[in-house]
Amino acid sequence: MEKILLTRAGYTALNDELKTLKSVERPAVIAAIAEAREHGDLSENAEYHAAREKQSFIEGRVKELEGIIGLAEVVDAAKLSGSVKFGATVRLVDEDTDEEKTYQIVGEPEADLEKGKLNIKSPLARALIGKDEGDSVEVRTPGGEKSYEILGIDYI
Repeated sequence: MEKILLTRAGYTALNDELKTLKSVERPAVIAAIAEAREHGDLSENAEYHAAREKQSFIEGRVKELEGIIGLAEVVDAAKLSGSVKFGATVRLVDEDTDEEKTYQIVGEPEADLEKGKLNIKSPLARALIGKDEGDSVEVRTPGGEKSYEILGIDYI
């Protein structure tokens, strides 16, 4: 099986979510199912069906998180330095619009573009890997070619 790269913060967040699902969400949905059963006819009981659906989601997410955590390889970005690697926080400027952006290169399970967490498998992250501060990077995106200059690299 292929290891799943995670930052220390990403691993902690996924582990916390798993604990919450198991210790809070799972017992709550079991109680909701038991309560809904007491209302009688299950075939027309919307509360029962909603609770069962939520239980199904929770169990699926628990299984998914256990799989990810089981295959996780945690990379401590604070111990790294130099050119862009997994875990790096990279400050970029779009060479066409002069718009500055900051991204941290993270594993797929913790990627969230709105929070500046860039998936290691994305075209931009792949183009940045191995580059140094001051380098220019060409990236082919669905919207066409983009050029970025690396303003800074931090390992936090």
